Amino acid sequence: MAPEVALTFPGRVRHDAAVPADEDGRVLEASVEEPERFALIFDRYFGQVHSYVARRLGSDIADDLAAETFLIAFRQRERFDRRSGVVRAWLYGIATNLIRRHRRDEVRAWRATAKLPLPVPVAAHEDRVAAQVTAQGASRELAAALAKLNAKDREVLLLVALGQLTYDEVAAALGIAYGTVCSRLSRARRVVRAAVTNPTEEPS
Repeated sequence: MAPEVALTFPGRVRHDAAVPADEDGRVLEASVEEPERFALIFDRYFGQVHSYVARRLGSDIADDLAAETFLIAFRQRERFDRRSGVVRAWLYGIATNLIRRHRRDEVRAWRATAKLPLPVPVAAHEDRVAAQVTAQGASRELAAALAKLNAKDREVLLLVALGQLTYDEVAAALGIAYGTVCSRLSRARRVVRAAVTNPTEEPS
């Protein structure tokens, strides 16, 4: 099944008051001595990670990759330092590393979608690019833009647009500087914006 995407771009800072980041860290730290506590992390984030993977690679592979993400997290939980990291970002980083093994499949899916004869109009501004990319009906321009993106720029764009991570969380997930997140996202948005507003022109 082809990946499905609804691109939305949150602001630079997003606060999730429901679950304080430090609470996740305490739970993960406690799970080293009490492994059953890890179930709280699994229950809290498995659905989010599964959705992120499914929207990038399709639902067929999402079950396995999401499960592998949490298996790796469980095995590496002793290495997590809650003083310098956020559990949610850490999980998305693991998932993104696993997705990299399927990078060619992902790009191939975008290219296939770009050739479909069923375009759906999309908004010109990147903050309102919300057309779904599916095998049944898609924005060909958006799919083509995603396929053309540099892999590193695409990772940042999709962590923000699909994972709804803040810029700080993306930096933590990928192990890169905040400024690098900003520059990669800016390039990716420029390509997407050019594609949906001037589909016959190459972005500068």
